[in-house]
Formats: sequence, C-alpha cells, structure tokens
Amino acid sequence: MENVNMIDTFSEFRELKSIDRATMMSVLEDVFRSLLVKKYGTDENYDVIINVDKGDFEIWRNREVVEDGNVEDSNLEISLTNAKKIEDDYEVGEEVTDEVKLEDFGRRMILALRQNLTSRILELEKDHIYNKYKDIIGDIITGEVYQVWNREILLLDDEGNELILPKPEQIPSDYFRKGDNVRAIVIKVDMKNNNPLILVSRTTPIFLQRLFELEVPEIFDGLITIKNIVRIPGERAKVAVESYDERIDPVGACVGMKGSRIHGIVRELKNENIDVINFTNNIQLFIQRALSPAKISSIKLNEEGLRADVFLKPEEVSLAIGKGGLNIKLASMLTGYEIDVYRDIDEDEEDIDLEEFADEIESWILDEIKAIGCDTAKSVIDLPVTELVKRTDLEEETVRDVLKILRAEFE
Repeated sequence: MENVNMIDTFSEFRELKSIDRATMMSVLEDVFRSLLVKKYGTDENYDVIINVDKGDFEIWRNREVVEDGNVEDSNLEISLTNAKKIEDDYEVGEEVTDEVKLEDFGRRMILALRQNLTSRILELEKDHIYNKYKDIIGDIITGEVYQVWNREILLLDDEGNELILPKPEQIPSDYFRKGDNVRAIVIKVDMKNNNPLILVSRTTPIFLQRLFELEVPEIFDGLITIKNIVRIPGERAKVAVESYDERIDPVGACVGMKGSRIHGIVRELKNENIDVINFTNNIQLFIQRALSPAKISSIKLNEEGLRADVFLKPEEVSLAIGKGGLNIKLASMLTGYEIDVYRDIDEDEEDIDLEEFADEIESWILDEIKAIGCDTAKSVIDLPVTELVKRTDLEEETVRDVLKILRAEFE
C-alpha cells in the first residue's frame, strides 16, 4: 500500500508541466538519496534510476564479494555464499548489484519520504509561480473572479494561481461577480509567509499603455511611440503619442477608423474618456494641445518654476478646466507644468455673461443672482451689497466673495 501511495505522489510530481525534466530528476534523486543516507549512512554505493516517462523508480545497491566470515559492513560487502544465491558464478573481489525494494525501508521512513517529496513539490511550484510572474511584471494577465471581498478581489489564472486585485487598483466603476474574466496588469510579486503574493492593477497608466499596444499594431511594432500617459481612472486620460514616420498620423492610427480602435479600450476602462494628442518638444504648443478642446489665446511660461499662465476667451475657460477640473489637472500632469487659466478680456468688451464664472462660483449662487434679473457681471457689480443681500437669499459674506471674483475680471 505504501508503495502505491509513493508511486501516486511520484506521478503527481511527474505531471507538473511547470517543472522541467532535468530539475524533476535531480530533485527526485536527491530525495531518495537522502533516505539512503538516513538508513545506511551513505549513498555512494547506490544507483538511483528515475523513470520519468513511466512514473516509477529503481534503487540498486553495489557490494563487494568477500570470503565468508569477513563481512565487516553488510551495506558495502556481501559474503561469497550470499552472493552465489544471487548468481552462481560470483567470485571474491567482484561486485554484486541487487535491487533495494521500497518496503525494505519500513513504514515510517516511507512516510517521511512522501512528506519530503510533497514538500519539495510545493517549494518548486511556489518558486515557479514567483519566477513566472516576476518576469512578466508590467504585462497584462487575464484572471477569473473567484472571490469578491470589500478590500480586494481574488482572481485565478488559467493554471489556478491566485492573483490579488486590491480595491485601490480597481477602477471606481468596476463591478465584478464570481466567474467574470478580468484583465489587469501585474504590478508587484512578493513572497509572503513562503507563498507567492501577486498583485495586479487596472488603474496604473501602464495598463492603458498595454491596451494601446494590443489595439494599435503601429505602437506594438514601434512605428508610433507613447511619450507619456496620465489618467484619473474611470474618469479621463490623456495620451501623448509621436511617430518618426511622416506618413503615419499617430493620433489617427490610435483612434482608428470611426474610433474602432479606441472604443475597445474605452469599454475596457468602463467608459473612461481618452484624449490622444500629438507630442511635441515645443512646450507652448504641447500645453495648447494638452488643454484641448479649449482654444488658447496666449501662453506665458516660467521655465524655472515650471509654471504656465494660459489666457483664453471667457467662453473657452470652462472647456480648459473641464468637468471637476479634470482637463486642466491632467494637462498639468502630462506636460509637467503647473497651469493657471486666465480670461483674456478685450478692452472694448462691455460685459461678461454670468455663466462664464461657473468654474469659480457655484451654480446655485448664480441661479440666485440670475433670479433677480442680473445675467451679466457688470449688472451685479453695479448693485450695492445691501441690495444684493436683500433681493437674494445669499449671506453678505457670500455676496462679497462673488463681487470680488467678478471685479477681478475688469481690473
């Protein structure tokens, strides 16, 4: 029975595709030889034959034939009489080879052998998983959702290895159930309590870069280079691309015919808006492109402080800032410049519509002011503070803050 169990364990080991043949044979022989040393004190006169294809093994002992009564070590020597029981023609000084059966080691030693072999199998599996994923950090992996917790999701790859997708590495709008397939990028591999810990992410800019490489052959082939990627996961991203071949339009290639290429990426990222722009070393032009779709009137750069003052027509300000300030924030991240936006007001311009201040004044305050018939900045400035407080439901402090913002545009 123990022999059968031993063969079963051996077969398990033999079927591990992750372990190469040479390593497998080396480990198996090492395990058996350690057993021989433990029982006989040495393994030097033993041949261990591993049959990987059949899934079995043989152990042969080599002993020298000596005269009867002269046997000093039965492990290294055999009497002539006992040698002739194996074969009649043995003589003194010759070497006898006989097979050692597994059951000769006893139940306890066989159990220890099985445990040792099982332990080595687990160690090799863990090392293989660790090394495999260490080599693909930064690559996309697909896993199946096995368990969903509050702080993380447990995924299984196609070999059943565990991958961890922490909550901070998930796109805010991600929603997965058991059995769903998830694509993510390997960001970190550690050994924790002697077990490989593989962390994956869907929020890193590198994930977006790998998706572009999958969808856009020109990027994969090196004809188009991604110079920089910045993103606010699930909301918006900006990608700066460049081509050294004048015949290739990098932006057009990334977007694809009627958006065919970029649509797949947007769907994967839960409808994250992606702006693809042409990279340039001209920093003013780069900032202008980064703030798209807003049209810029002029830019003043402070190279030392890495700051840029951008001037736009009043109606373009909200486009430059973007919803929740995302556009200007991402433009700053992409260009490396702290960007400040200013309204470019012509001297002969008489007034400014209140809606142009939506990025600085909350909408409910503007609604209160417009409700009393004031639709422009000057129509509000012309009224005394007390009158504005009286005619609206606004606090005096709020009114003064509004007036300060409005007057700043005409100073």
